[in-house]
Amino acid sequence: MFVDVGSDKVREEEIVRKQFLELVGVGLFLDNSAGILHHGSSVGWEEVYRLAEEQSVVGLVAASIERLPFSKRPPQEVVLQFVGSTMQIEQQNKEMNLFVARLIEFLRKNDVCTLLVKGQGIAQCYEKPLWRTSGDVDLLLNEENYKKACAILERRADCAGRVTAKNTERMHQEYQIGVWTVELHGTMHSNLSQRIDREIDEVQRICLNRGSVKSWQNGETYVSLPGPNEDVIFVFTHILQHLFLEGIGLRQICDWCRLLWTYRSEINVEMLEQRIRKMGLLSEWQIFGAMAVDCLGMPKEAMPLLNDNFNLKRKVGRLMDFVMEVGNFGHNREVEWSNGLKRRLMIIWHRITDTVKLSRVFPIDAPKFMLNYVWNGMKGVVRR
Repeated sequence: MFVDVGSDKVREEEIVRKQFLELVGVGLFLDNSAGILHHGSSVGWEEVYRLAEEQSVVGLVAASIERLPFSKRPPQEVVLQFVGSTMQIEQQNKEMNLFVARLIEFLRKNDVCTLLVKGQGIAQCYEKPLWRTSGDVDLLLNEENYKKACAILERRADCAGRVTAKNTERMHQEYQIGVWTVELHGTMHSNLSQRIDREIDEVQRICLNRGSVKSWQNGETYVSLPGPNEDVIFVFTHILQHLFLEGIGLRQICDWCRLLWTYRSEINVEMLEQRIRKMGLLSEWQIFGAMAVDCLGMPKEAMPLLNDNFNLKRKVGRLMDFVMEVGNFGHNREVEWSNGLKRRLMIIWHRITDTVKLSRVFPIDAPKFMLNYVWNGMKGVVRR
């Protein structure tokens, strides 16, 4: 009798992925976990841990495990893996928060005003901020403060000569200060289309010129963050920038979900819809929204502009397949970092194949955004 081993393996992988996403959802929204993990199969805990690391959501799954009944908790060795990794994440966040406080105070003493965007600011939306895997320190500044900050940081003894990336046209400069990467942004442009970037510019002006900000008390330092209505635009367009041009993982989508969840009573839905429509991103918003609800268990009432159209289900599945394949900022893929030519060729190949895959979800925008990116790159070469 023929046994389709391949089919069994695929089904097992699907079950583990569903278990993993359920655990992420519980950690994300701290929902009742009593009803999860009923799939007629034992939990593939080793694979769940691997996926959590791959997608940079170990802390969310650890928070979910804390809420599981003892009968459903993983074996002791897996628990210890999660505990050890979560403790490392927590310690790194404490050290980064201390660095952020010192950096903000240093800039203020030099008369530089800035907003902390993404990263540690978004972490404050989580129930356990110290359990969110940290990344870089991103600062948003107006043109005057951007130029001042660049000049000041380049004079620092621990920073001089350590500019790791620079884009004068986009007003983007990156520094390595000790173990931390600090990115200065004079703009939050997406590189996807002028239509999107015009609206981002307007949202940025509202934050920097009209003072639409909120505050995070980081120790004794008050750190300015974008206001919720503006932050959600920055976070969502950043997701799309990486989705279409590099790759995106669950951590970035979870950030967006937690921001919407935390400020669900403060988000101006009418203004949000106007902005999303102006940028031409309603389809993207609704597909990601359906994915947040269907795959991560986000309560429907917390997802603005939700479209329950059944035809979205297939696109949601394809989008989640892509997210799980490429991982956190596309880091799942093998790219040769030591060989410049081979690395460039592989990146080009990934962008072409990604565009083909994403065209099955966003048939108009995926190829359009890639063509815009290539055209803008060619114009930049000609100008140089």
